[in-house]
Amino acid sequence: MSSKPMLSQEIKALAAEAGFDACGISAAGPVDEGHAAFFRKWLEDGRNADMHYMAGYEDKRLNPALLAAGAKSVISLALNYHQERRIDKRQWQIATYAYGKDYHTVVKSMLHALALKLRDVLGINVLGVYCDTAPVLERYWAWRGGLGWIGRNTQLIIPGKGSNFFLGEILVDVETDYDSPMDSRCGDCMRCVNACPGKALCAAGGLDAGRCLSYLTIEYRGDMSGEQAVKLGNRIYGCDTCQDVCPHNSCAAGTNVEEFVLSPALAGMERADWLALTEDKYRELFKGSAVKRAKYAGLCRNIKAVSGNDE
Repeated sequence: MSSKPMLSQEIKALAAEAGFDACGISAAGPVDEGHAAFFRKWLEDGRNADMHYMAGYEDKRLNPALLAAGAKSVISLALNYHQERRIDKRQWQIATYAYGKDYHTVVKSMLHALALKLRDVLGINVLGVYCDTAPVLERYWAWRGGLGWIGRNTQLIIPGKGSNFFLGEILVDVETDYDSPMDSRCGDCMRCVNACPGKALCAAGGLDAGRCLSYLTIEYRGDMSGEQAVKLGNRIYGCDTCQDVCPHNSCAAGTNVEEFVLSPALAGMERADWLALTEDKYRELFKGSAVKRAKYAGLCRNIKAVSGNDE
């Protein structure tokens, strides 16, 4: 097998060939104590709202080596979903990450294709492939692998490319030359904190999920209060505000992944169409889409909530 520096270069070359926009590698092992303590305090303070699954498998979440016996390295990968064409601002909005096909399916397929190349070309034994479907602190490992830094908006920001990226990980049983974490480049910028419509972001870092509009429109299953509805503005699924105002996204290039691009059917939806949305139309419009996370009933709840904002 190649030397550690050469192996690292070969892995990154295969990742680029597979279509990923960034790749970094770090040693599999425990999350550093500072981040581990922050995560535990975040849970203790209830900032995960009713996403109780975030408290599960804490040992594995804080040490990915426990997910797969023999894991020595975490390969972190990023795939751009930045949208050059967006839903008309006069219409009700859906977060750009959900414009196209479900990223879980698309990214997981690319990760498995890369895993095969790692095995067949480099002789590496792949122990695990993950994309937002396992107890892995993805942004932490992307930061640890040198892809970028975690901004005040809690998103991973890649220098010169922004934060509109899906993340994935591959656990392997070999050691390589490892990348170094990146210092934050947010400086004293507070645009995301000040712009957040739910006031969910903390100036010192961290997210209060219960205040986040993405949480409210996607994960939250309860009724929407009048106060919450007003904060939604014209958003019926997710929220992009903290990323839209981030200066590091000002020069972001559009995605070249066709499956992520805004579909004509979704682009053509107007308020009257949303108000008349049937379950059959919902299934047709969002077949293979991440929007199904909210379910038909949840999306209709959101539509009803924002419809009052037009009155």
